[in-house]
Amino acid sequence: MITIEQSDSLVNVAVLGEFTLADFKELEEHLLYEIKFHGQANLLLDLRDMVRYTLDVAWEEIKFSRDHARDIGRIAVVTSNQWIAWSAWLQRLFVDADIRVFDDYETAYAWVTEDGTAEGEAPGPGDGAAR
Repeated sequence: MITIEQSDSLVNVAVLGEFTLADFKELEEHLLYEIKFHGQANLLLDLRDMVRYTLDVAWEEIKFSRDHARDIGRIAVVTSNQWIAWSAWLQRLFVDADIRVFDDYETAYAWVTEDGTAEGEAPGPGDGAAR
């Protein structure tokens, strides 16, 4: 199950329990709306309460990422799960977005809603507060 809040160019998503294909399709609709009306979307994924995701979600995520590689500006992922952190880091192969992983929701929100003037490449998993 997911909850989605949408404002300006930010799509803010919290995943609770299992992340299903129907959930991903709902997220995809919100992202496409932001892309259409704002040119580029930022994404905040709160995965602290995600238990698992289905294989079809992983496949759809790859397809969407490939098709919209330049349409996402920043992706902030909130998790303490190391496997999810590595997955987010590997996602950089498919998108041009600046992807960072955070342990803290407030820090992730502050970063993803910045005006985009922050410099430097997104660190990989295990590289500090913003992993």
